[in-house]
Formats: sequence, C-alpha cells, structure tokens
Amino acid sequence: MRSSLTTGVTRREIWAWAMFDFANSGYTTVIITAVFNAYFVAVVAEGKPWGTLAWTSTLAVSYALVILTAPLIGAHADATASKKRLLLFSTLGCVIFTAALALAGPGSLALAVLFVVLSNFCFGTGENLIAAFLPELARDDAMGRVSGWGWGLGYIGGLVSLGACLAYVSWAQGQGQTAAQFVPVCVVITALLFALASTPTFLFLKERSKPQPAAAGGAWQRFRQTLREAGRYRDLLRFLACTVCYQAGISAVISLAAIYAAQVMGFTTQDTLLLIFVVNITASIGAVLFGWLQDRIGHRATLALTLMGWLAMVALMWFASGPELFWVAANIAGLCMGASQSAGRAIVGLLAPPTRLAEFFGLWGQAVKLSAILGPMTYGLASWLSGGDHRLAMLITGSYFVAGLLLLASVRLERGRRTALAG
Repeated sequence: MRSSLTTGVTRREIWAWAMFDFANSGYTTVIITAVFNAYFVAVVAEGKPWGTLAWTSTLAVSYALVILTAPLIGAHADATASKKRLLLFSTLGCVIFTAALALAGPGSLALAVLFVVLSNFCFGTGENLIAAFLPELARDDAMGRVSGWGWGLGYIGGLVSLGACLAYVSWAQGQGQTAAQFVPVCVVITALLFALASTPTFLFLKERSKPQPAAAGGAWQRFRQTLREAGRYRDLLRFLACTVCYQAGISAVISLAAIYAAQVMGFTTQDTLLLIFVVNITASIGAVLFGWLQDRIGHRATLALTLMGWLAMVALMWFASGPELFWVAANIAGLCMGASQSAGRAIVGLLAPPTRLAEFFGLWGQAVKLSAILGPMTYGLASWLSGGDHRLAMLITGSYFVAGLLLLASVRLERGRRTALAG
C-alpha cells in the first residue's frame, strides 16, 4: 500500500479518508436507493400516479443547488485551505436533515421534500470535498487503486446501514408494523451510523493544502478566472460532458432501483432490501477490482469497459420477466457501479491542477449533479408519459451510456494531465 501513497501519507490516514465513503454510502443506499424512495412514492405521496415524478423532481432541486454552489464552495476551500472544515459542516447538515426525515409520514409531502432537498444538498457538497483530498493522498499512477479502496469500503458501509435496516424491518414486520412505522426508524439508524462512521475522517485526515492569500475572499473571482481559462482544459471539459451522460444513466438506476423492483418485479420491501444488500457486495468487489485494473490497462479503457457493462445491464432489464434475470442484471449494475464511479473520480484527480483541487472537483460535482437531474427526470417523465411503462423508461435511460462512450473516445488523459500540471 505505501508505494501507492504520496510522501508523508500514512495507512491510517488513507483508512480515515476511505471511512467517509463508508459513512456516507449508508445515506445513498437507504435514502436514495433502497428504502426511503419507495416509501416516498407509496406512503408519503400515498401511491398517487405522480409520485415517481415528485420524487425525481425533489432530487432534481437538491442537485440544482449543488450545481449552483459547488465550484464556489470549492474555490473558497482552495483559497482558505478549508476543505476539512467545510466537510464537517456538510456532514453535520446531512446527518441532522436525514434524521429529520423520520418526521415524514403519510401525506406529509412538503416536509419530506424539504428534508430530502436539504440532506441531499449537504451530501453532494461533502461528496465533492472528500474527493478533492484524493490527489493529495495518492500518487498519479495509483489514483485508481486508492479511489477504488474508498469506493470498495463505501459499499461495505452501505451494507452495514442496509443490513441494520433489514434486520429491523424483518423484526418490525414480524410484529405487524407497517412501512409508516418502521421506515422512520430506518432513517434514524442511517443518520446515526453516518455520524459514527465519519468520525475517524475528522480525527485523522489532514488538511495538506495551504491558504492562498491572493485568492482569499475571492471565490467568485477565482471561479470566473476558471471559466475564462476553460478552453485550456479541453480534455477535462470533454470528460465532464462524458460524466454528465454516463452518470445520468447511473443516477436513474440508483434513484429508481427500488421503485422498478416494486412496480415491475413485484418485490416487497424485504425483497428489495435483500437485493440491494447483495448488489452492494458486488459493487464493493467491482470498485476494488476495477480500481486495480485501471492502473494496469488505463483509466479510459477501464471506464469504457464498464459503460459497455451498463448497456448489457439495460438490455437484461428490458428482457427480464422474472426475478432470476433481474437479479443477474442488478449484480452487473453493481459491478459496473463501483468501477465507473471509482474511475471517474481518479480521472478528475489526474486532470485537475494541484493547487485548485477542490474547485475542479466542484466542477466534477456540478457534472455529476446535473446528470442526477437528467437521468432520473428522463426516467420519471418517460414513465409518466408512457402511462407507467417502467421498461420503456429504463430503455430510454440506457441511451445515456451510449452517449458517454462516444464522448469518452475524444478524451486524451496524457495531454490533459500535462495541461493540469502546467496550470
């Protein structure tokens, strides 16, 4: 492991950094993917036809807030060397607003929308900030491996949160409780585990960046400078466009997996939790395996391979008429999920100037959150306009992976890295 790290970085610090992925994955797994999204549609929205569209629209608002603020927050973090402090604030916000979702019950749509928007905004901000530490911790030729360790541990964190919720749901259903009774408890469990598991990050992760007095207090001016110089970073811009496309497809799958399983496959809450539990294991394996592979065959080739895997998953979803083929498709998605997200973070680490990491990872955050609007909204609108045809919605969503592959072909990482170092 030591040969993968930059000078002065310890194994404990890498573990502390990766523990944030472990901590925040419970939020995406339980709130966005497996439990609260289906609860939002079936219970909070009371099963109305517009429930899925309301869920995707709520996520879209939270992602729009991240898009508007991410580069400015990143520029401020770089100028004042405050990535860790801002990460703490965003983590506390996500934990508090996630716990507040326990107050959302049948018909309390406005309350649920408010706390989903706030918690997801804080989550997205923290996701950008923790990613900006990666180039300070890993050598250029090991960024894929180190990023993969984080994603791999992250999916294990998702398993822990999901496993705790699955155990509670099994007990609660045995007691005759309904979703309106046991889902709020699952939400609180998720918030508490996030707070506990992220503690090592704030104890052991170091802030290595230095304040830049010339830029202090001028986050907006710094961001405007980046926009003026954007043409220099053409490979980064092309990759961000690629990211918008393929992440749109991934976001739709993550956000709507539980809804698809329930509406198309007839899965119960317990069936869905078990599915996501197994898929998280697959995703953890995929993140570590492909993290190692991308440092061997290259980041671009590895990402292209995973995007083809996503297309295979969409095809299997389209043909699946029973749970067996659906399970195969879901586990292919798990392998590709960990791999594609790990590769994307590593590529941005290579293409970002070393003195402007938080700002450029903020741009990456913008791309990811824009995709998180496009993908789920495309799915939601397709489902609504087709009268609830989730298979057609999934097939349309798959076109984003094709567009991502086409854009990836134009990215030259070696040229982009030279530009980043010069900048």
